[in-house]
Amino acid sequence: MEKHEGVIKLPRLISDGMVLQREEEVKIWGWAAAGERITIFFQDSEYSTITKNDNRWNIMLPPMSAGGPYKMLIKGCNNSIIINNILIGDVWVCSGQSNMEIPISRVKELYEEEVCSARNPEIRHFNVPQNFNFNIPCQDLENGEWKSVDPENILDFSAVAYFFARTLYEKYQIPIGLIKASIGGSFVEAWLSEDALQDFPEYLKKVGKFKDSGYVKGIIEDNELAKKKWYSNLLNKDKGLSNQKTPWYDPDYDCSNWSTLNLPTFFEDVGLDDFNGVVWLRREVEVPGSMVNKHVNLLLGRVIDSDTAYINGTVVGKTEYQYPPRKYDIPEGLLKEGKNCITIRVVCNNGRGGFVEDKPYQITADGQKIDLKGKWRYKVGAVCESIPETTFFEGKPIGLFNGMIAPLLNYVIKGVIWYQGESNDSKPEEYKDLFIALINDWRQKWKLGNFPFLYVQLPNYGEGADYSTESNWAIIREAQFKAMSVPNTAMVVTIDIGEWNDLHPLNKKDVGIRLALAAQYRAYDEEDIVYSGPIYNSMRVEGNKVILIFNHIGGGLTAKGDSTLKTFFTAGSDQKFFEAEAEVRDNKVVVWSEKVKDPVVVYYAWADNPENANLFNKEGLPASPFRTSH
Repeated sequence: MEKHEGVIKLPRLISDGMVLQREEEVKIWGWAAAGERITIFFQDSEYSTITKNDNRWNIMLPPMSAGGPYKMLIKGCNNSIIINNILIGDVWVCSGQSNMEIPISRVKELYEEEVCSARNPEIRHFNVPQNFNFNIPCQDLENGEWKSVDPENILDFSAVAYFFARTLYEKYQIPIGLIKASIGGSFVEAWLSEDALQDFPEYLKKVGKFKDSGYVKGIIEDNELAKKKWYSNLLNKDKGLSNQKTPWYDPDYDCSNWSTLNLPTFFEDVGLDDFNGVVWLRREVEVPGSMVNKHVNLLLGRVIDSDTAYINGTVVGKTEYQYPPRKYDIPEGLLKEGKNCITIRVVCNNGRGGFVEDKPYQITADGQKIDLKGKWRYKVGAVCESIPETTFFEGKPIGLFNGMIAPLLNYVIKGVIWYQGESNDSKPEEYKDLFIALINDWRQKWKLGNFPFLYVQLPNYGEGADYSTESNWAIIREAQFKAMSVPNTAMVVTIDIGEWNDLHPLNKKDVGIRLALAAQYRAYDEEDIVYSGPIYNSMRVEGNKVILIFNHIGGGLTAKGDSTLKTFFTAGSDQKFFEAEAEVRDNKVVVWSEKVKDPVVVYYAWADNPENANLFNKEGLPASPFRTSH
């Protein structure tokens, strides 16, 4: 037990700029010496309590209307704390994996004008530090602060959460507090409490050895050492950097004998199968005088796995993992009129490196562009084994609940928005029970009843639809579909706004807006609002045709962009599937195939990336993928 020598200590969340939940009893809590009287002065009222023997105290404030800013004085025997700039509004926890975590800075180019002009002191964001703990639920966070919207702070806001909050604020003019507790690559079981995992003994068993903090610390140190050795070895082997005469990024280096490839491409397409090491690429471009001495950007799409980019021998950018879009500022004066040398050093560490298709590869300045796709020279600088595997503790059961959710449980909230599921695609059949358990677990632990839990269904992703194989992403989507059976939940369908070549689609604005629509219905009692696209309800068979009935048809069902519906498949009792004809009739969908005389089942958009899925309602919201037999 931590000792407190007569000094009040507050949790990180209870701090300047905080947003307290309106119209609910609110808990203010902290630590002090046992027996110490703590008094809160707030909104012309006074509240007191005595610190318990475990050094903890808490005071409940009565329900309050939206408003602020206010000050709060918390006074003890030997010290007092003033909390400034408090708002009363609605507080949302924003959790999941990387697509919830991705900040505005990552998608800024899509929303440049509105980001640069963004100022709203009534939308606040608290970034929960990433942390795991397998032993006990943490009482507090290591750091963190409330920040309001301005052009600088907004860059660190969760992009999905910001557009969600902005949409709600524009409609209701109520302060919004966002508590972002998310981490890329996390599994749903990492966000479950140990109590909830009692129903999943296989997952609970995995936790045992991680309760030894010395064991965990040793693995982390071994991981770091192995990674450091791998990169050090790669650096020593790299002929492009160790060339005694001229490094390969030097504009004077002669690369005329290098091989050629066409960008963008994966290295396996030029014979570098299962390659780990370094590949260097070079190209000369002709730059007009009109692009010199201006703000210039180098866009290199996405590179797998990491890259360093040089212009005329000078480093202009470096990214150490594969997912972020590459956009590098070229310092003014570095480009010159005429020939300029671009060099890219690519590190591949997992067997398949290269440049992702259908991304921008260009130099841009004031609306002018130089296309960088096409012929480049390349040469292998080093070859080595794949990087050693490391233990991803952030994905292990219980850890993130204890480290990132438990410290929030005293804080009264309006609800949760959730975006996760990608990491669980190796065992998709287990996702439904785990996800439903998470919703129930969090509601039980927060002790606030069945607060709104709004979540994002996985978007379209991957190569074009292959309906001949099973889709793990489709099964995850189905699990999310079935979780709507849990009271006071809502699912946002994003099957139309993903990117086939990017696990992290950049369109986070529409995701946030759709979550806000769901909130308007579930949390703000807008019963007449159309907040969802069509959701499959039931079917009946008439001859060789299947009649599908949907909920959430809004103003009516429609085939977006076409007169016929696509991505429908049907089968008889032999389970041999054929692509089906489908059309909207009287706000139902009629499905048939001349190859199936007695249909018993229909699948819609059942693929990782169901291209051309086009069943929508007239409000522009897409239907969820589904199958009728499960």
